[in-house]
Amino acid sequence: MLSNHPLRVPLADELHTRPFPKIKAPASAAYLAITSTGSVANDLAVLVKLLKEIGHSEQKPKGSHYFGDFGEFKLKWERHTEFVTYTLFVDRDNGAEMFVDNPHKFFPEEWMQKTTGQILTSCFLEVIGPLTLKDTEKFVTHEFFKYFKDESLAVNYVLGKEAAVASDFTIDADGHIKLAILAIGQVGENRLGRIVQRLLEIETYKSLAMLTLPVAQDIFAKVGDLNSDLTDAVHAIAEGEGTTQERLDALLSVSEQIEYLQSQSAYRFGGAEAYNAILIQRLKVLREERIQGRQTFTEFMMRRFDPAMRTCVSAQKRLRDISMRAARATDLLATRVTVRTNEQNRAVLHQMDKRAQLQMRLQETVEGLSVVAISYYAVNLAAYLLAPLVIKMGFEKYQLTAALILPIILLVWLMIRKIKRRASKDRP
Repeated sequence: MLSNHPLRVPLADELHTRPFPKIKAPASAAYLAITSTGSVANDLAVLVKLLKEIGHSEQKPKGSHYFGDFGEFKLKWERHTEFVTYTLFVDRDNGAEMFVDNPHKFFPEEWMQKTTGQILTSCFLEVIGPLTLKDTEKFVTHEFFKYFKDESLAVNYVLGKEAAVASDFTIDADGHIKLAILAIGQVGENRLGRIVQRLLEIETYKSLAMLTLPVAQDIFAKVGDLNSDLTDAVHAIAEGEGTTQERLDALLSVSEQIEYLQSQSAYRFGGAEAYNAILIQRLKVLREERIQGRQTFTEFMMRRFDPAMRTCVSAQKRLRDISMRAARATDLLATRVTVRTNEQNRAVLHQMDKRAQLQMRLQETVEGLSVVAISYYAVNLAAYLLAPLVIKMGFEKYQLTAALILPIILLVWLMIRKIKRRASKDRP
């Protein structure tokens, strides 16, 4: 009987667990991305405390996504691999001043103080509109300079001029990064919600990718010293300086430090690569168009963010290169030690061969002496045994002894050879 794969339904549901919010202009949003506790249960416990603080203790969220409408504001919560996001959406009145009434005030102060973790980014987002194209350009020209730093401001149309987005990606005095969206014409709530989500994701993944930059800078500083140590170790191997043990210890010390740096930075380098790819994809789906010659988000990232990512890639490459050089140096030293060991083994085998030859000669000498000794006693025994008979026959004892010498020596020699052959056949 056919049955569903146990993961079919959960994986299908995963594609729909993070729906885009529906946003109607004008509106504002407060956004927090904080480090995860590392446990789903603990992250959910933090969310439950927040719901309790705002008077909704009956809510029992599950999974990695939660959305709640509490009248005065809406709360969206998402859990990712190494961070958790909290987003508050608040409706605004037409004509309200931008970036004045901060929705971060809805995050209870006590909850903020008791929550563990570190803030990765905090955003204050305003959605203005709906406006016409002409009003949008006028707003960009006359209003944005009040809220953003002109030298860092990035502003452009998105999604076929259905909206304009702006930010200077600068942390203000309150600790927030300001983002602005100008809704143009009859842009829908779903489309506007996707734009909001994309902007928040761009800021989040930018911040997460930038966490790798200090790691890369630290690696550059340490790799310089390791490169010098590795060069000295290879020079010692090439010139034969010091003992083999000293050269091996120096090389192993460098290799251990390189391996430690690689294991320490691998997670962050992998994360930076993934976050950078997501950021580029999020920028592409916005389909940016320039406004009044202003720099776009992509150009801002190209000038400020891309050099940092290239630094990370370069540091990772340099660490990988020095690791390969250390491995080659280790192989070189191992080969030299192996060759020297083989030469020593060959010399030992040669000495053993000489000793075996000496032992063979001594053994042959001993065998000769053994034949003489055994023959001597055998002749005497045979002479005593046969003497009465020989004397009766008219021969002397010495004549009997002389006649027995050669046959007995031959007989003893043949007997010893037979014993030696049998011992050689039984030997493994």
